[in-house]
Amino acid sequence: MALLATALTAACAAPGAPGGPATASPRRTGAPAPALSDRELCARLVSHWARETLEGDTYGDYQSMGLSGGQYEILLAIVATARDTERSQGVRSAHELIDREARERCAARYGDDGPGGSPRR
Repeated sequence: MALLATALTAACAAPGAPGGPATASPRRTGAPAPALSDRELCARLVSHWARETLEGDTYGDYQSMGLSGGQYEILLAIVATARDTERSQGVRSAHELIDREARERCAARYGDDGPGGSPRR
């Protein structure tokens, strides 16, 4: 009996064995992340793509970036200003400007993000 119990324990713990370490299902811990407001989503997307654009010196298709037409307009304005800032004050200042401008411009666009708001504006 002890030999059978030892064999079963070893088989279950073996990599690749059902329920063993290699196939153990991941466990989710904690509460799910809260949904972003339209304003926060806009700021994150615009900041990300403004940095990518500044570093890559290229513009992509706004739809492939996941931006609305209005968000893309914000992006274009921020990148133009960030390029000037980067030339005169350096990359760090340009990135700070991107974050600040994205927050401010997205807040102006989406206001208080009340019910029914849409990030596709």
